[in-house]
Order: sequence, then structure tokens, then C-alpha cells
Amino acid sequence: MVAGPDWVVVLDGATAPPGVDSGCVHNPAWLARHLGGALAARLSVEDERPLDDLLAEAIKTVCELHADRCDLANPDSPSATVAMLRRRGDALEWLVLADSPVMLDVEGEVRVMRDDRVDHLSSYTLQAVRAARNAADGFWVASTRPEAAYEALSGRIDAASVRRAALFSDGASRLVERFGTLDWDGLLDLAYSAGPQAVIERTRAAESAEPDGARRGKRYDDATVALLRL
Repeated sequence: MVAGPDWVVVLDGATAPPGVDSGCVHNPAWLARHLGGALAARLSVEDERPLDDLLAEAIKTVCELHADRCDLANPDSPSATVAMLRRRGDALEWLVLADSPVMLDVEGEVRVMRDDRVDHLSSYTLQAVRAARNAADGFWVASTRPEAAYEALSGRIDAASVRRAALFSDGASRLVERFGTLDWDGLLDLAYSAGPQAVIERTRAAESAEPDGARRGKRYDDATVALLRL
């Protein structure tokens, strides 16, 4: 996560399955760290340009950092989800790429901005996910293709109408999406009333209680929560 006086970004690196050759000497943490730095550098000085333009430039910058020693054409190259929120004048601007949601309480109505394309794949085999990543009929992530930024979901809303705002990595939204122990309103309420640590602790408890192999995907996942005071 990186943040400034009027913007915040949550990035979540995607861990490759065991045995997959990414063609890259770096791991997803490296990608998320450098992508976050590139975004922070732009968001700190570029307050007029669209968020997708800034993300595209940041992806390009990170590609240039390792194009000479890594195979950026490899479809399993490290990748990350991106959630962004920026205050610009009287508006809040948001962007989500892949499944890390932005949540806004708009005059008492909780709205969830989430890119759910990865939930609608026809198959989740290694080969199917590889073919669907950054493909027109699949899903998009921040990796080695700057044009992925323009496939993100984005929008803007009157800042005066927003009472609360939060960004979650998909590992921090599991209480809703994986375990069903909270709805979205309840997740936002928990985050604001008890803090991000409470969300993470309840998530870890739910993960620990789940039987081995009960669901698709990782049993434990990285979790990040960013709350905004408006």
C-alpha cells in the first residue's frame, strides 16, 4: 500500500502456483513494491491526468526496470491487482484492476467497486488461467502489458456524498466473498468500528477453521485494508 494526502493505492501481488516458470527473476512482491513506487511518484505530482493513464505509465516503467533480464512475454510473469482512490477537487476518483475492491458509503448506501471477471472463467486449470490472463475474454492484471490499465474499471463520484471509504486486497475481503460470515455493509462497519487489524484477525480465524482442500485457491492470503477519513 502507498498513500499521499489525497490518494491511496492498494496492490496485491499474485503468487504463482508451485513449479510455474514465470520467466522472471523477481517475485510478485518486487513487482508490487516497484509498481507502488512508480504510482506514488506520479500521483504526488500529476493531479489532473486520469488514473488509468498513470497506471499504464507505471506498468511501463516497471517493465523497463527488468526487460533486459526477464522474459516479459511469459504469460506467467509476476502480476498484481490494483485498487486506487484519489480526491480531486470536489470528486473522488476510483479505479480497480482485478479483484481488490474499493468500497464507498454514499449517503448510507454501501457501494462496492470490484472487478469480478476472474470469477467467471470457464475453467481454473493452470492452462486455462494462463490463457485468460490479460486476454479480451478473460481477466486483466497489472503485469507486463501497460494497456491492461485501460481495461480497469473506474469512475468518479461527488466527494461530499461519501461518508466512508475503504480499499481492500482480495485477501481482506474474504469474510464476504469466501466465507460469507459478513455482507459488504458488515465488512465496512467492522473495519471502521474495530479497525483493519480486526478484519485481518477475523479473516485469519476463518482461514484456520477451514478444512484443508475445502475450496479452490489458497487457504491463507495476504490481507491489506486502507481506511479513509473524509
